Amino acid sequence: MTCHPTRRIAAILLAGTLFHAQAAAAQDTAAQDGPPRDEFFWLGQMNKASLVINSQEGLLDPDLAPGIADALTQVITAGDAPDGERPRTVISFEPLLIDAGGPAVTLLHAGRSSQDMHATFRAAMLRDKMLEMADQLHLTTTTMVDLAERHAGTIVPNYTNGVAAQPNSLGHYLLGHAAGLDRDAQRIREAHARIDRSAMGTTVLNGTGWPLNRQRMADYLGFPALVENAYDASQISSMDHPVEVAGIVTSVALHSGNLVEDIMTQYAQTRPWMLLEEGGENTYVSSAMPQKRNPGLLNNTRSDASQAIALAMGPILQTHNITPGMPDPKDVADNAAMVDAGIATLSRLDAVLKALVIDQDRALEELNSDWTASQEIADRLMRDHGLPFREGHDVASEIVTHARQNGLGPLDFPYAEAQRIYAAAVAGTDAPADMPLTEEQFRQTLDPAAIIAARATSGGPQPDEMTRMIGTARARLDNHAGWIAARRGHVDAALDRLDADFDGLTQD
Repeated sequence: MTCHPTRRIAAILLAGTLFHAQAAAAQDTAAQDGPPRDEFFWLGQMNKASLVINSQEGLLDPDLAPGIADALTQVITAGDAPDGERPRTVISFEPLLIDAGGPAVTLLHAGRSSQDMHATFRAAMLRDKMLEMADQLHLTTTTMVDLAERHAGTIVPNYTNGVAAQPNSLGHYLLGHAAGLDRDAQRIREAHARIDRSAMGTTVLNGTGWPLNRQRMADYLGFPALVENAYDASQISSMDHPVEVAGIVTSVALHSGNLVEDIMTQYAQTRPWMLLEEGGENTYVSSAMPQKRNPGLLNNTRSDASQAIALAMGPILQTHNITPGMPDPKDVADNAAMVDAGIATLSRLDAVLKALVIDQDRALEELNSDWTASQEIADRLMRDHGLPFREGHDVASEIVTHARQNGLGPLDFPYAEAQRIYAAAVAGTDAPADMPLTEEQFRQTLDPAAIIAARATSGGPQPDEMTRMIGTARARLDNHAGWIAARRGHVDAALDRLDADFDGLTQD
């Protein structure tokens, strides 16, 4: 028998993240405090809602409701029992219902089809998965912001095009990465609103002659809105959902991989300023080279990110060049595996952040051993003395060239030599002939800590802005956590109302 190719890929790719998937499943089960919200669960809820609404609104003889309710209760109870049968489709659920209550139970099917029912449980399950990813994103981003606050004043090199570029606050750098994750949180909230809509009552593609109350169905199932167009409900939007979520998983994986690779470059140095705490999953020794401490956690996080992106390509490729409504990208297990891969990536990134060890002295030594502060010479000559930036840039560039040719660093570069280079660089221009910076000012200009403290740009690493941005980041995290709680609370309250109204139909 040939295995479904997407599932085979998913099984292979997720093997390395089994621990995270198991942890997420345990957390989800504990949070729900009841049977899993799988296809069987939602089929039961949809049948409950159909029975309550239809018996109250004239689509079903109210006298039949108690017997149908008892039959439905038998099926759900049997399915919730250990090793109970939990069919995942309408056509496999209905025979159990008929066995329990006779053919009359199929009167429940008025105004609906397996198409709209399947579209509805897929949306319900995907919105739950999105909240799981939102949870882990909140935890990981909180860890990142906490680390940023602890290192608001830690001065480190930053790199552009793979080359040391300028000094920066490590906290500022981390807040930059946190801003990327915050956009992922925004994407989750925005996508969740589009997914969190009910297709129930649209039947196959153009509605039905039965006036099923779609709004009440949505209310009972915890959906705040309807998929308005009946054709869109099961033919278009249900294919959009996994593709949109795939984009979010991809973004999460890319943000995670970018940070991990930046840290990985430190392991190529003989004296890194940023490493992982040794031991556990963090590092492992080489089997042949005793000096090596391989960054296993970084490797695994990068691998998780790659796995997530690979799985996220599935819905996109499966939706490509198919006619509307085809089932190719809709598989619940495949799409759940994709989201779980994103969650696993974020979980491991959280572990990376908690394992970082920063050598502040070594970071400052690296800054002082190179000329990452040289732009400040040009900036200060322009800001304080009116020298055109390009002329100031030429001065700084000539100083760096001379320094590198003669093995000089910023701390030991002769001020007299800076004066000579300045005079030669501005000769024939309208600039002052003598270096306008005093020796004290020249030294301060090359001081990484002084550069950070003197930044005036909104959003920069200076202490006041760091305090403001950390406060903003925490407020956004609080809002995100509140949104997660509100969405879960809305669904839980709706299901409680449904169960209470359904229980009122059962026979004594």
